Amino acid sequence: MSKIKAFAISAALAVVCVVQAVPAAELPDFTALVEKNGPAVVNVQASVNAKGDEAADQTGGEGPSDEEMPEIFRRFFGVPGMPGGPGGPGPRGPRGGGTSLGSGFIISADGYILTNNHVVDGADTVTVRLSDRRELDAKVVGSDAQYDIALLKVTADSLPVVTIGDSKKLKAGQWVLAIGSPFGFDHSVTSGIVSAVSRAFGGRDQQYVPFIQTDVAINRGNSGGPLFNLDGEVVGINSQIFSNTGGFMGVSFAIPIDTAMSAVKQIKDKGFVSRGMIGVQIQDVNRDLAQSLGLARTGGALVNSMTEGSAAEKAGIKVGDVITAFAGMDIVRSSDLPPMVGATAPGTKADVSVFRDGKTITIPVTVGELPRDATASANPAAPAAAAANPLGIVVEEPTAEQRKQLEIKDEGVIIKRITGVPARRAGLQPDDVVLMVGRTKVKTPAEFNTAVKGVQPGDSVMLLVRRAGTSLFLAVNVPKKTG
Repeated sequence: MSKIKAFAISAALAVVCVVQAVPAAELPDFTALVEKNGPAVVNVQASVNAKGDEAADQTGGEGPSDEEMPEIFRRFFGVPGMPGGPGGPGPRGPRGGGTSLGSGFIISADGYILTNNHVVDGADTVTVRLSDRRELDAKVVGSDAQYDIALLKVTADSLPVVTIGDSKKLKAGQWVLAIGSPFGFDHSVTSGIVSAVSRAFGGRDQQYVPFIQTDVAINRGNSGGPLFNLDGEVVGINSQIFSNTGGFMGVSFAIPIDTAMSAVKQIKDKGFVSRGMIGVQIQDVNRDLAQSLGLARTGGALVNSMTEGSAAEKAGIKVGDVITAFAGMDIVRSSDLPPMVGATAPGTKADVSVFRDGKTITIPVTVGELPRDATASANPAAPAAAAANPLGIVVEEPTAEQRKQLEIKDEGVIIKRITGVPARRAGLQPDDVVLMVGRTKVKTPAEFNTAVKGVQPGDSVMLLVRRAGTSLFLAVNVPKKTG
């Protein structure tokens, strides 16, 4: 072999070694981060006690049936049209006799723990398992369905805690890491990058969450667990995936920790979470709309209707205006506006930039308060009130705007929450409008509760329900008590 040829081979091998070594050197080592923060991550088990015939429906062997699958499983089967996924009904809590498995993390040494609301929603008992294998009973201090946040408390002290970071500093491309209990495998670690920030995802109840999108592997049981940055700070709470198959496909969503900690503070201070509202219904501005409005480019939130007497109407905002900025923050997509307004304290004065008649004007608006969901309260009497309803259906009176949109005039009540297995089996869903109980028309929650008050175990109740512009009767069969 000639010296020139030998030199060429040696040089080529050296280049290969360098090429192989460079990527390896640039990859982060998560070992220290996991060892430091792993002990502050917990497993959460939320259970609903089975009663009567419901207990006989619990499946064994290979696991629960699809109909009785705990919410944590459903939430991570993010197929469009399926419960918990885009196009499907809203989030639901643990089922009758079922157990919801999730994750959480300790935010204070005296026992406060953060997780997702959908992990513990409607649970009779919540148990937390620590990294040292201790199992502690947890109390739900308060929760908020729209942010999907629940604050738990265990009786303990000197617990390991996480460090809270700043989710506003996150950028696409940054490394992030999740610790949780997928499929019940405690303290599993997965990593990836931030795919996008301020992502709109989910239904109407989640429009106030500017989700963090990542490609971190998230599966059943990760829900409620922490998302860390490379500094070992929690920047998000793993909440959902989007999938066409039911399994992880590289698109995961986390609730920003800034949003979550704001909710925690409000729950501790006043027992509930309040949000700002200006009372506009909005849509995106596409190219054709931008051209007809005289906008130089697409963007902003086009106001297509307003709530009568709302903050926006009082301030002088009009239908046809394009909101381009709120409190100094640009509106690129219409979905950018709700989280900004929702995070603003009611009563705050904010400047709203509006494009109207070929020019941009600034309108000061005093932000109002979004009507509070009664089921999101930390009031311990709320679950008891729902349980007292034989059907396990929590309803609320529609607003004037909802009546207009649903074309129900002065009739009906809206299902806000379902806690009973019989109602779910009948096919009822949140946001359904109940027009009649049997042959009795109902217009208020009080009338609804009075109409179902006399329902006994073994009864079958016929409800006239309006959904997506169509009315249909559904029969709810209340199981007989046994034993």
